[in-house]
Amino acid sequence: MLLRLGHGSRPTPPSASGLGPAARAALVARWPLGVARVTWRYLWRTTPMRRSEQAGGAADLPEPVPSDCCDERVQHADEGVGPLLHRRYAVRIREARVTPEEVVAGLADDPNSGAPQDIAVFVKTRGEAGVLAVGDEFVVRMPGPWDGPVRVIGRGPLWFRLATLRGHLEAGQIEFRARGEDGLLHVEIESWARAGDRLAHLAYNRLRVAKEIQLNLWVETLLAMTASSGGRRDGLLRVDTRWVEVPA
Repeated sequence: MLLRLGHGSRPTPPSASGLGPAARAALVARWPLGVARVTWRYLWRTTPMRRSEQAGGAADLPEPVPSDCCDERVQHADEGVGPLLHRRYAVRIREARVTPEEVVAGLADDPNSGAPQDIAVFVKTRGEAGVLAVGDEFVVRMPGPWDGPVRVIGRGPLWFRLATLRGHLEAGQIEFRARGEDGLLHVEIESWARAGDRLAHLAYNRLRVAKEIQLNLWVETLLAMTASSGGRRDGLLRVDTRWVEVPA
């Protein structure tokens, strides 16, 4: 299902270098308030949620990055620090007014349509604006030292997958997908990642701050996608984590 890169034939958008100075300054200026808002929503969240955490194994490791998407800039999971976390965030939606294909296309073509821009803004740095293709790249602008460069390594009608690049807080992959089943719309986000370096390992696994920020980011995304679908959540929103100890 993976497509060829062929990035030489795609134009680079004007924002290829990221946000301009004025836009960047405006984004940074609103981060304190944005973080406060998201933290408040997190602390007082009433969304029924089921969280599980258990030990995993070899089956929880990510697939290798396709060779035609791989170069020295890719930050592979085996280059990270600490345990690998295999996490799946899932929501079922009843009476949605959009198809699974439309859900994926909407998020793929504009990731900011789902991500909470209080704390995360996707800036496209490679590829055509408004279209997602294998080889495209983004930088996810976040408060503090959290900016995360990623590359699209897989794209299908019902899914797309990203891999982390050098300088990302994490080392690994993440996939967004949707499907229709039993009259419901199922939307899932699945990640396979380790901390990108020792400092990230401290924030992610020891202090658990980055881990909870990540959870809140993708929970907010699922809730936004539920609202934009025109439907309503069916049952609990689920967050399942499996951790795999990786030998040093």
